[in-house]
Amino acid sequence: MRFGMSGCFLPADMKDMTPEMCRRVRDLGFSGIFTRFAKNPPLETPRGQAERFRSLLADHGVRLFQATGYWQNLVTPDESLRAQSVRTLQAALRLAGWLGARGIDTGPGSMSPRGPWFPHPDNWTAVCRRQLVRSLKEGAKAAEDAGVFLSLEGHQLVTLESAEITREILDQVDSPWVRCDYDSANWITRETVYDTARAIHRHFDLLGPTIVSCHAKDIWIEDRLALHIQDGCPGRGCVDFRTLFRRMEALSPDYPVIAEGNSTEELPAVQALFHGLARELDIRVISD
Repeated sequence: MRFGMSGCFLPADMKDMTPEMCRRVRDLGFSGIFTRFAKNPPLETPRGQAERFRSLLADHGVRLFQATGYWQNLVTPDESLRAQSVRTLQAALRLAGWLGARGIDTGPGSMSPRGPWFPHPDNWTAVCRRQLVRSLKEGAKAAEDAGVFLSLEGHQLVTLESAEITREILDQVDSPWVRCDYDSANWITRETVYDTARAIHRHFDLLGPTIVSCHAKDIWIEDRLALHIQDGCPGRGCVDFRTLFRRMEALSPDYPVIAEGNSTEELPAVQALFHGLARELDIRVISD
């Protein structure tokens, strides 16, 4: 199993990545990263800049497990907007290839004007599902050309609202380059928050070989008078990471498990949790 980290002290601009940051990643017990370069638009970032970043990581033994897909709206019924979103997606895949990334992470986007992960009643319609399939089919060739997985992240608030819907979408797209980035918390509900092992088993049973990477964050239900399920730092909540690690390791020991939801200050505790569970479960951590 490979362990990665995301966010925290990693910069928003690839030009700001330093050798010291690379060494810090390794010293914290992670062999790879997931980057969200908000300041590097995929249609504008030059190849040379991306390749300099790639060389920096390679020189310090850090893998780029995922780059961002920029979370554009792939489900909109407005064809002009959808076409622009697909161009962004294709450019994100090309940029990820230049960066040496294993995959990109993207959600389907949202019809909400407030953000790509926020709810909107149209997100769960058949129209949005059809548009998502069209967008992903148009992105699949760019993923193949770049040698980069187009890894989809689902969430109950957007079109990929469940493991069942995600599997249906992936089967319709039918590309070995369009796969699932499984997030251990995004499909946890009130009914499953106190038995996440059962939910994780069901998700893996449904999605099986479509999963090629994993975001590992935690989730818990809060003491409020209206339902509120909060995600955050691994180890704080209800996610059964033993079950998650066993299922990921069974898919492939080479697949990355990427910590999410934590701050920089929490990284040592996350490292201790992940490596401790790996030892307990007799899972070899691959660090090269």
